[in-house]
Amino acid sequence: MAEPLKNYLDRNVVRSLARDLRRAHATFSERAFVRESSEGLDELELTARGWRIADALRRHLPAPFSEAAAIVRAALGPELDRTDAFGMAIFRYLPYVFFVQKYGLDAVEPALELQYELTKRFSAESSIRAFLVRYPDRTLRQLQRWTKDPNVHVRRLVSEGTRPRLPWAPRLRAFQADPAPVLGLLERLRDDPERYVQRSVANNLNDISKDHPDLAIATCARWLERPTSGRRWIVSHALRSLVKQGHRGALALLGAGHTPEVKIERVRLTPRRARLGDTLKFELRLASTGAAAQSLVVDYRVHFVKSDRKTSPKVFKLKKLELAPHASVELRGRVSLAPMTTRRHYPGRHALDLVVNGVVHPLVTFSVAGAGRGRARAQ
Repeated sequence: MAEPLKNYLDRNVVRSLARDLRRAHATFSERAFVRESSEGLDELELTARGWRIADALRRHLPAPFSEAAAIVRAALGPELDRTDAFGMAIFRYLPYVFFVQKYGLDAVEPALELQYELTKRFSAESSIRAFLVRYPDRTLRQLQRWTKDPNVHVRRLVSEGTRPRLPWAPRLRAFQADPAPVLGLLERLRDDPERYVQRSVANNLNDISKDHPDLAIATCARWLERPTSGRRWIVSHALRSLVKQGHRGALALLGAGHTPEVKIERVRLTPRRARLGDTLKFELRLASTGAAAQSLVVDYRVHFVKSDRKTSPKVFKLKKLELAPHASVELRGRVSLAPMTTRRHYPGRHALDLVVNGVVHPLVTFSVAGAGRGRARAQ
């Protein structure tokens, strides 16, 4: 079983932070900080642990935030030297992010400087949002400068921290209403050479597309006027939510705006009987009925049963392909009924569709039992 995320911010990490702070500031009360931060820590989840330690930092560091920030900067470890496979050790810096987010708002310059250093070791995408709300113009000017920073993590902070709908963080309502300031930053990052930054740019534009689909499509279309491989990747990833909705404008930008000429053959779903917790596998043949080659964006949609016995559709990516005239292709996918933090499963009659260029093709319905077994039935 995977280690609970909260355990990566435990008493040992508190002691390690205290040692670092003591080395950076000789009068730091190491024992008192550890005692106060650790009290009741085991009963708290990750975020609450971060706030507990951040509040202890406020009481044990000098009161002027500029002095406290200088000590924290001196206590930081080495910068990240990669853009993936960080491991969980970097969560030791979460209390510092919360500290600057809560206690640095009245000292904007040293707070921004500290976040610049933190994001090179963890991420300041959560804390920077508080400064975008309180000091939008000042913070945006700083983010504009950071779009050209040599450090990839700093550049990513620009696009990730300004996402209007960043998961697990309060939405930036002003940017939901008017994303123009954010788009100005994304324009500066659209040709960033690092996929790490490109992915963040695409996620930001995907956020924007949920409130301003036409604006997102127009932006993507303009970026494709002089396409590079990086821009193509960003556009494809940025339009994923609109593609899942079958938005014709988004599909057209990907070359799949036409009505597909296809038929579906040999649909199979296994196991034939399903229970909560199972993973079902499906396979089918998608055959062209047209006389010309077709660009196809193929997704599948599962109608999951909710607690009220009604169903709610969830679309999953499957494949983008070029299908020659009268050719066919074998497609395979999975439907997981395992419990997730983002989705709970319930027994009842589910349905599975194939979505080709936004056109829905019902495949099968299948029943899921909590105890015992269900049965799948072709449409």
